Amino acid sequence: MKPIERIAAFEDELGAWRRDIHAHPELGFEEHRTSDLVAERLAAFGCEVTRGIGRTGVVGTLRVGNSPRSVGLRADMDALPMEETNGFAHRSRHKGRMHACGHDGHTTMLLGAARYLAETRNFEGAVHFIFQPAEEGLGGAEAMLKDGLFDKFPCDWVFGMHNRPSLEVGRFAVRAGPMMAGGALFDLAIRGRGAHGARPESGIDPVLVAAHIGTALQSIVARNVSPHETAVLSVTQIHAGDAYNVIPETAAMRGTARAFSRAAMELIERNMRRVAQGVASGLGASAELDFRNTFPPLVNDAAEAAFAADIAAELVGEANVERNGPLIMASEDFSYMLNRVPGAFMLIGNGGGPGGCEVHNPGYDFNDEILGLGASFLSRIVERKLAPAAS
Repeated sequence: MKPIERIAAFEDELGAWRRDIHAHPELGFEEHRTSDLVAERLAAFGCEVTRGIGRTGVVGTLRVGNSPRSVGLRADMDALPMEETNGFAHRSRHKGRMHACGHDGHTTMLLGAARYLAETRNFEGAVHFIFQPAEEGLGGAEAMLKDGLFDKFPCDWVFGMHNRPSLEVGRFAVRAGPMMAGGALFDLAIRGRGAHGARPESGIDPVLVAAHIGTALQSIVARNVSPHETAVLSVTQIHAGDAYNVIPETAAMRGTARAFSRAAMELIERNMRRVAQGVASGLGASAELDFRNTFPPLVNDAAEAAFAADIAAELVGEANVERNGPLIMASEDFSYMLNRVPGAFMLIGNGGGPGGCEVHNPGYDFNDEILGLGASFLSRIVERKLAPAAS
């Protein structure tokens, strides 16, 4: 593992920044303190700073020379609405909020790259440091695009990165083409007829209907989606009633669907509607589906995925770069940016030590050991893409 020597010299400072952000998590579109911190650091490095892109988003721009070429580097800033169970000093100070996905580390690595590039200026062109709000299902990337992100800050290429706990420290992974699934959220509203819990024959039980629908929905991936496709449909919430002896009038089901193609997602939605309405009707109830596509599939440009892998190999050696990584069922709204500008999304190993459990776990923590390596990777992207022309 070979972080750039100049970045390695201030890794301790990066760790302090990261732990400070971790201790003060903010939810999507509420990243006011984090945005302030990012804007102050970027200004201190000598970057042009623009705020309010996608509400709480920040873009720092560094220009060297007159080349029209430009690179975008993106990091996410938001935390998750969950309680942290860690006991270390930098644990969340805000009840019900936690950096459980490593966005604190992503933000810090991009700040580290900004500092290094501002000090060395070994490139010609413009680099835009894109600090995105609200990645966790609230549409932060789309909000930045609607605010004119790539109109105001044109980029020839755009790159992002995410930590991966199951990947060893010092390793990277990428995949050309589809890499992460598109994601949808759904709500099912079931209406029955309320009754006394002792007299179920006088009502239509929406809890029973929800149970049957939940089971029947699993047939969609098993029997409707082609075995050549990869898809997931998960019911993650069922809510109904508030008394022991009352059959409620309504029940609500919520969950998520994931797939790697638009056609597969449309098939899932169509069959969910058919199954839910059919099962509910057969039991005397009704069901209405609200199905919302929140992320398109993340698709890496083949040439840029190979380029990103080459950069990683410069830092850690070819043996530590997985160029044909696995398909990932999780979603990532950097996909919106890759739909507009060619680029790639890279995974960096977070390791399996303390705090190295899966992301979105209450015991997760980002591994400060990889901050310098991540900042070095992002920096080398710029230095290679915007290499000064030979005189």
